[in-house]
Formats: sequence, structure tokens, C-alpha cells
Amino acid sequence: KSKARIFDKLMVRHWASWDEAKRSHLFVCDSTSGLAKDFTIGFQVNIPPGPFGGSNDYCWSPDGKELAFTAEPLKDHAWSTNSDIWTVALENGQTKNLTEANKAADAQPSYSPDGKYLAYVRQSRPGFESDMWILTVRDLRSGAATELTGKLDRPVLSFVWGGETSLFAVIDDEGTEPVVSVSFGEGGVVAPIPVQDNQSVDTLLAQVKGGANTAVQYEPKSRTLILLRSTSSRPAELYQFAYGSKKPVPLTHHNDALIANLDLHQAEEFRFKGAGGDNIFGWLVKPPGFDASKKYPVVFLIHGGPQGAWHDDWVARWNYQMFASKGFAVVAVNPRGSTGFGQKFTDLISQDWTGMVYEDLMKGLDHALKTYSYLDGDKVAAAGGSYGGFMVNWIAGHSDRFKALISHAGVFDLESMYFTTEELWFAEWEFGGTPWGNPDHYRERSPSTYAANFKTPTLVIHGALDFRVPDAQGLGMFTALQRRGIESRYLFFPDEGHWILKPANRAVWWREMLGWLETHLK
Repeated sequence: KSKARIFDKLMVRHWASWDEAKRSHLFVCDSTSGLAKDFTIGFQVNIPPGPFGGSNDYCWSPDGKELAFTAEPLKDHAWSTNSDIWTVALENGQTKNLTEANKAADAQPSYSPDGKYLAYVRQSRPGFESDMWILTVRDLRSGAATELTGKLDRPVLSFVWGGETSLFAVIDDEGTEPVVSVSFGEGGVVAPIPVQDNQSVDTLLAQVKGGANTAVQYEPKSRTLILLRSTSSRPAELYQFAYGSKKPVPLTHHNDALIANLDLHQAEEFRFKGAGGDNIFGWLVKPPGFDASKKYPVVFLIHGGPQGAWHDDWVARWNYQMFASKGFAVVAVNPRGSTGFGQKFTDLISQDWTGMVYEDLMKGLDHALKTYSYLDGDKVAAAGGSYGGFMVNWIAGHSDRFKALISHAGVFDLESMYFTTEELWFAEWEFGGTPWGNPDHYRERSPSTYAANFKTPTLVIHGALDFRVPDAQGLGMFTALQRRGIESRYLFFPDEGHWILKPANRAVWWREMLGWLETHLK
């Protein structure tokens, strides 16, 4: 009758679930008899990797004789990012690690139509989960692996084969997720990117720009791409993009009525000089019923990651239009550390969560307030989740320019975070080692260190099942605010993890956030 849990090694829990000593394995099921066989029975790790691995992490060879799959690190799971690409022969169950030489992450295996090549994405730096994902092709005859997109300096999010020696890749590029073409020859020759007009038909086809494009599939006979496409002002629909087209054509119209009845403004990009004179990118979204002669309160959004980005897309959480719907203008900046602006730019935040990135954010807000006369600089709130929540907590101890703050799943104390989180590689890379090896770094960059400076009304949000940023972080922030006598509220979800996913809970989440903003900005 006891509910005790006993563990002998890490991870004891991951993201939103406890380790129940069960692992996902790769089975092949006979469609006639219904009999299933585990072809990865010797692996004591998840296949595909948990919790985010999916069907793009395993595939059939064209002749049906072999499977390729992505497996989690076989050892040091809590502090290693070394996932690998394996194959298994269906005839005898023999397995082979194709990427053993690379001690960083490899993922998303996919055979070429003729079975001569295996494409996948890989990183090069062990322990760094936000290293650039590079599209790579392995010649299965010689074993030689060739990187195809390293010089592009943009992470490859997903890809699909477009021919025997050509592929279409979705990349993260300056707040958008376009589709680009990649080709190679027998010697691993890579076509120029972006695609030039004098290239072959296969490589010329896909240059889908703007918005966010996902779930890409290719139909070779008609030379047509099918994809999901969304923008900041329109939810996702199915689109097709045929050879010779100027732009994608919608195949579905599920959201036409929604768009017709709502005043949704497309996100507008702006650029400014951040810390050290670096070029920084941001988005501005106007509220419905916009009148340039009026003044609008501002919601300043800070993204998580910290290696993430605000994109021109439609998302269920942190939706620009939902914030704007109550009459707020939305400003969202992609400071250093953001993805899609080159790996060097992404790397700049590691071991500096509070320095130049903070300057980027404040300069971005200053630029928007100065540039757009309809923004009310006296009524500004900041909100963010995960790293964005951390930065909100940091702002609470370093600035009094905001009328209100919202911290969702934010880190409050770096040292206690290290000892209670699960993916230790993250903290060790981002903070330059362990708390006992680099104690000053952890202490100097912890919002908890500056609790004596807190002044701003703050809404703190956390989920009990958040094992990435454990809920004691949110409770600690709220405790400090309360003890300091600062107006604050703690919104706690006992059945949610790092994200608020259940519809009823999400309704409460939005109600509380928008209510907090209305109270303090209007």
C-alpha cells in the first residue's frame, strides 16, 4: 500500500513524469497476424528519446530490410546529450551505432529514396543542447558523412527528401521558419543556399519564405510540397507549393471565419542596436481597433530557452493576439542567445544570462517606445516563461520601470535549481560548471540574491509537475515578494508541468494573466 519510490541513479524524473522503470522501444508488428516483435530489446533507454522524440526519429530502409532509429545516451543520461543513430537488421536483429564517433547529439534519421544515403541532423559540441543542428548525409556504401548546411549558419528543424540527392529543410531564420532546398552530388557537393535561379529543377523548387512552415512532405510526381503554415495573424492551415509557384496556396480554410471576425494585426519587425552595437531583431503587434492617435499600454514579452526565439507564427501559448486583445500593444525582442541569427549570436548568452542580454532587452524596449509614438511608456509590463520567467525575476531586483511583472516557470535561485532539476548538462553548460566548482557565478546571477530590491507587483505562475524548473523556484519567488510586502499572487497548477496544457487550466492561465495586466496597466 506504500507509494514510495526508490532510485539508484539519475534521472529520477524528467520534464513532467517520474521514472517508472519503463522505456519506449521500437516494435515491428505484422499487419496480418498482429504479432509484434521488439527490435531494440537490448536497449535500456528510450527509443525515440523522451519526452519529445517522435516518428521522425525512426524510419524504414527503402528495401524494408532495416530500420534506423535515434536512441538516448546509453550512459550518463542526466549529464550527457549524446543521442545516436542506430540501425537494426530485421533478418537477425543485429544493431549498429552509425554515429558513435560523434559525442554530441544525432537525430532524425531518414533514408534516401534509393537507399544509398542516410540523412540526419547532428550537433558537434557535447553537453550543449542548443548547439546548431546541421543537416548531414551519410553514404551507406563508404560510411563517409558530409555536413550539408554548416555554412548556412542556421539550425535545421526538420527535413524531407526531394530526390535521390536533394532535400528540403525547414530552418530557423530571423524569426521565421522557411523551407530551403539542399542538394549534393556523389562527392558530397552542396548546392548554394539560399537557392539560386540557375540551379536544377529539384533544387529550385522550395523557397517558402515567411511565417512558420512545419510538417513538410514532398510529392515527387507533381514536384509539390505540402506543409502546415501559420503566421502571427493566422492559425495554421495546409498549403501546397508546386514547382514554379510564387507563393504557397492554401488547401484548407478552417480558420477563415475566425479571421473574418477578428481584427488581427500581423507582427511587424523592427531592428535596433543592442549591447556592444550588435544588431538585434524584434516584433511589434498592434491591438484590435488600432488608432495611431491614441496611446496603448505595452506588454513586453521575454522568450524562454534561453536559446529560443519569438517567431512570426501562431501558437496556443504566449499568443501575441491574446495579449493584444485587451487593448495592449505587444513588443517581443529576440536578444543575444536567440536562435536563427547565427550560432555565434546564440552562444553569446551562455554563462552570461544577466549581462549583455539584459541590455539588449532594455534597449529594445527603449527603441520601441521612442520609435512608435502610440506606445505608452508610462504603462509597461514584462512577462515571460522559463528563461523569460528568470529574466522577469532578475528585472524585479534590478529595475522599477515596469508597472507589473508576470513570471511563469521562472528560475529564482540558480544553486537550488541545479540540485533539483533533471537535465544537468543544461546548468553545467550555461553556468560554467557545478555550484561547488563555480559558486560565485551561481550566486551573482541568482535573482534570489537581489530580493531586497524587489518593488514591482508580480504574478508568479508554476506547475507542480514542472521537473525542468521545479516548483520550489516559483514558490521561492512568491515567498520573497510576500515577505517584502509587495503586491503579488501565486497561481499554482497541481496537474501541470513546465507548460499549461489542459484547456480548462489554460483558460484560468489566460484569465489571471490578462486580469493582472488590466489591473496594473489600465
